Amino acid sequence: MGETLLVRYGELALKSPPVRRQFETQLKRNILEAFQRAGLSCTLSADRGHLYVEVAEARAAVPVLRRIFGVVSVSPVEVVPSDVEGIATEAVRLSREHLTKGGSFAVRARRNGTHPFTSQALAARVGEAVLAANPDREIRVDLGHPDLEIHVEVRANRTYLSLTRYPAPGGLPLGVAGRVGALVDGPRGALGAYLMMKRGCRVLPVTAGPGDPLARVVLQCFDPRLMLEGPLDPGSTWERLRQKAREEHLDGVALPLKVEEFASAREFFGEVVVFSPTVGLPEEEVLGRWSVVEELAR
Repeated sequence: MGETLLVRYGELALKSPPVRRQFETQLKRNILEAFQRAGLSCTLSADRGHLYVEVAEARAAVPVLRRIFGVVSVSPVEVVPSDVEGIATEAVRLSREHLTKGGSFAVRARRNGTHPFTSQALAARVGEAVLAANPDREIRVDLGHPDLEIHVEVRANRTYLSLTRYPAPGGLPLGVAGRVGALVDGPRGALGAYLMMKRGCRVLPVTAGPGDPLARVVLQCFDPRLMLEGPLDPGSTWERLRQKAREEHLDGVALPLKVEEFASAREFFGEVVVFSPTVGLPEEEVLGRWSVVEELAR
C-alpha cells in the first residue's frame, strides 16, 4: 500500500457507544465491499471519528469512497509524527510543490489528544515556516479565501496533512435501517430514493418514464446491489409498490408526493408506511440537490 486516505464521518459519532460500534462496523463492511467490486485492494484502520484507508493509488480510490453513505469527506494525506518541526517541514514541502508565485495560503490545524502545543500555536508555526521557505514566490497568508489550504490534523502520535477535501454523501451507512420501496419517475422520485438511502435504508425502486435512467445510471452508483424493477406504466406504479411492500415485507414506501396527495396515498397504501422526503421542496431545489447527487456519482 502506497498512499493514505483520511475518511471523515460525522453523524455516526453522535450515537451511543453500542449503536456507534454497530454503524462503524457496517460502514467498514460497505467500504470493503465497494473496493472489492471496484477490483481494488485496501487496508482499513480507525480512531474516534476517522477511518484511514491505505491504498495503492489514491486517484482510483477517492471516487469509490465518495459514493459511500456515512462518509462525509475524503482527503489524500501525508503522514508524519506529531512533532511541530516535523509537521512544519512537511507543510513546507507541500507548499513548494503546490503554491504558485503570488499565491495565498492558510493553515487549518486541529488536535485530538494531549500535546505540548495548541492548535493556534501549531498553525502559526507552520505558517511562519511556509512563509520563510518561499521568499522568492511573494506568497501571503489569506485566512478568508486562500488559493491553498493546508489542513493539519494531529491525532495522538501521528499527524495527517492534506490539501484537498472531497465531499461525500454523509448520512448513515447503507444497511443500518429498514427496507423501503420507492417510486422513481423523475428527479423528485430519484432524490427521494437517494435521501432514504442516505438514512441507511435499503431501497427497492420501481421506475417509470424518465426516472428509469436516473436509477440505473446514478442511484446504482451508490448501491450496486440495487434491485430495480421497471420501467413500468406510470398508471401501475402505486399498485406495484403496494404489492411489493406486502410480498417483500418492506418497512414502507417512498413517493414523490405533493402535500395534497398525501391523503389519497395514505388511503391507497393502507397499513404500509408512506414516506415523501421531497414533499416540501420546490422544483428548483429538487433539481439543485439532484445535480449534487449526479456530481458525486461521476
